[in-house]
This record gives sequence, C-alpha cells and structure tokens, in this order.
Amino acid sequence: CYFNLQQLSNAKETLLKATEINMGVKPETHLVLGKIYQLEENFDKAVEEFNIYQASPADDKEAKEDAGVLLSQCKNAQDLMQKPLDVTVTNLGEGINSKFDDKNPCITADGSQLIFTTRRPETTSSAIDIEGDGKYFENIYIASADSGSREFTKAGGVSKSVNTPAHDACTSISPDGKQIFIYKNDASSKASRGGNVFVSKITNGKWRVPESLGKPVNSTYWEGGACVSPDGKTYFFTSEREGGFGNSDIWMVKKINKKEWGKPENLGAEVNSAYDEAGMFLAPDGKTLFFCSNGPGSMGSYDVFKTVLENGKWSKPVNLGYPINTAAREGQLTVSADARYAFLSSNRKGGLGESDIYKIDLKDYAILEKDGKRTGNGLSILKGTLREGFEGYGIADADVTVKNETTGETFNAQSSDNGEYFFMLKGGKYLLTIKKKGYQDISETVELGASEKETVVLEKGYLLKK
Repeated sequence: CYFNLQQLSNAKETLLKATEINMGVKPETHLVLGKIYQLEENFDKAVEEFNIYQASPADDKEAKEDAGVLLSQCKNAQDLMQKPLDVTVTNLGEGINSKFDDKNPCITADGSQLIFTTRRPETTSSAIDIEGDGKYFENIYIASADSGSREFTKAGGVSKSVNTPAHDACTSISPDGKQIFIYKNDASSKASRGGNVFVSKITNGKWRVPESLGKPVNSTYWEGGACVSPDGKTYFFTSEREGGFGNSDIWMVKKINKKEWGKPENLGAEVNSAYDEAGMFLAPDGKTLFFCSNGPGSMGSYDVFKTVLENGKWSKPVNLGYPINTAAREGQLTVSADARYAFLSSNRKGGLGESDIYKIDLKDYAILEKDGKRTGNGLSILKGTLREGFEGYGIADADVTVKNETTGETFNAQSSDNGEYFFMLKGGKYLLTIKKKGYQDISETVELGASEKETVVLEKGYLLKK
C-alpha cells in the first residue's frame, strides 16, 4: 500500500523489517524492494532483489516476466549512465510547474508558446475524478515566451471553451500554433466516452470548442492522442484498437484530400511492442518520431525513444539516453524547430510535485543526428497569409509550392480556412509559387535565413488578383 501511494521511504522501511524478521517472506517482498531500489538508482541492489524474486517458488508467471523486464531496465540504466549525453536538463520552475502533475509539454515551431497538461485545481471548487484516481481532472494550460528573454511567463488556463469539468489533456500543437490536439474522456459525452482525440482551432485569437477528429482516427477503442506532420498531411495517433502488437500502439493515417482519409496503418513491430507506446512528437524535420515506451529497452517505467523514417521504413527505436531519460517515468518530449532545445515531462527526483516539465539544452548535442554532431542550424519558418486582392479576405485552399534553388527539393502546402500557409525549411533561396483557380499565379524568389541563436521566421503575405 505504501508503494502504491508513492510513500517509498515507508514502504522500504516496512519491507526491510519484514526480511529481517523472516528471510522466508513472501517472494513479492523482494519484487517491490527491487522496484524501490531501481527508483533510487541503486541498481546493484535492485538487480539483487529481482534475481531473488526470479529464483523464488512464486508461480505468478506475469510477475516473473515483469521482473525480467525490470532486470533489463536496470542493466540499461547502468550502461547509459556511464556515458551521459552532453546536455543540461533544467526544471522550468514555479511559473510553469506545481505540486500537482504537470506533463505533455508542446511548443509551437517558433518557440513562442508552451502548452501542457496539468492536474492542479483551477479554483477551490475544482472537480475531482472520484471514479478514477481521486485527483483533480486534467486541464490544458498555456504560457507565452517573453520576446526579449525568451523565458516563459506564468502559465494559465488556455480557454473555457477548451477546458471542461472532465479530462482535457493536450497531446500536441501543430507547428504553426493554430491547432491543439486534445485527449478527452467524459463519461457523460458520447463523443469522448472511453477516450478519444479532439482538435481545437484558433480563430481571431480565440480557441474554438474542440471537435472530435472522427473516423478513422477515433474508434470504439481507446485513443490517447495525436500529432500532425509539418505539412499537415499525416496524423500519428495512439490506439488500443485491434491489429496492434501490445496494449497501446502508434498508428498513422494520411489525408487523401480535405475530406477523405486513407486507411490507418500500424507503424509495425519495429516500433510497437508488447508493451505500451505513447506520447508521440514528430520533429520539425518530418521524419524523426519521438515516443515513450515502458518495455525492456527503457531505464525504468517510461523512457523516450526515437525512430527515423528512412527509405519508407521506420528505423529500430533508440533510447535517447541519460540524463534525458532516468529510472523515473519520462513523458512526452518536444523539440524546437532549430533543434537547440527540447521540453520533457518527468517525475524524477528534485521536482516540485509529481511530474514536472523540464527544458533540455541541446546546443552541444544534435538530437536529430545519428552521431549527435551538429551539421547545420536546424530549420527556419516561412509563413504568411494569402488575401483576395479586392475584398481583402483570406483565401483558402490555394496551392503553395516552394522549391529550393540549390537542391531542387520541392515542398507543397495548401492555405488554411483563414488563408494562412506555413513551411519549416532549411535556410536558402527558394522559388515560391502560388496558384488558385480564378486568380493570377504568383511566383517569387525568397531568401530564407538561418541562425545559430534562434529560429528565423520570414513572413510573406500576398494579394491574389483575378
């Protein structure tokens, strides 16, 4: 009971007292003691206790398998902690974190906004999940970066149109900052009962009431969250639907057009396991997927892994290593467009409460590269609004193409309902072309800069004439 209540010192004292009185205590005593030593990063003692449990006559097959996973995690931790990454991990402090659970950090591509999930009470009368774990319901908070210091201001609730009396958790924000993908679970709502993914879009500076993503992302099974590719054409989501390899798997689905979707595809056995995969984030490069897993490849509980789409296949996931991961529970990780910093949630030692949100300084470690060595300045942003030349309203569904004049690489996008377009690209010269039926084509060369200190943003608006 002490262990399940996270009162580890009381649990450890009681278990040790039991072993002193009688070496023939229930074998589970050693299993729980090992878990405590693992959380304390005393891996030698943890391995000793897990081995005692595995050698015991206990006939709990599932627990014996768990002990094998825990042993593997301890050995991973010992190996990874001997070769720490050249990164600095810093708690974001009281302006963002609280004594309650703070997790799922998501940042816009330009780094101007941080959105996350919290279980703090908004008021003294905030509702408690009585049928669940007895904690306050989840809500979504937002903080803006100061234009000078780039530090985040004190966080507050995102909007009453988004946060409800039930569970509302952000799972990602689109790179342009215009859409929040939300996990909702409300027993009184048919659309979200059991856990489904919703999206809230911003219009005229206000977040709209979230709408269900619908089929084929949502199903009669549990869906835990989604994220979108930088070009807006592919959704990645977690689901417990049939056809997976474990409990929660990562799936992807591609847009055929504005109204049609393809068939959801499981990312396959190379990425998904017999354990739980969760907390996805697709990096600004559009090919590196970060996710969490609690299998034998972690250092303990959930760790962050990365897989890369290479020649149409996802690579074997790699543990990000220490001190990004620890023996504690790490949650979702998100990386800035310039790949100079990342944000992570973790319930590691030294936090303000349960899980806290941490900033990771990546200036000396290229997280997107195989060898960790930086080869460039990350990505810059090209964005703008297309307006009708006479009336001035935003033009939706215009085709926007940019072609790198050096490499010949071509990127495509369509303008949003408000006429906005958005690209994340490497610095260089690009030929930008805009086409919309009934309007004259526009073609212009633009030069997109790059910087080692911050994400470069170039904003180009255009008037389309008939």
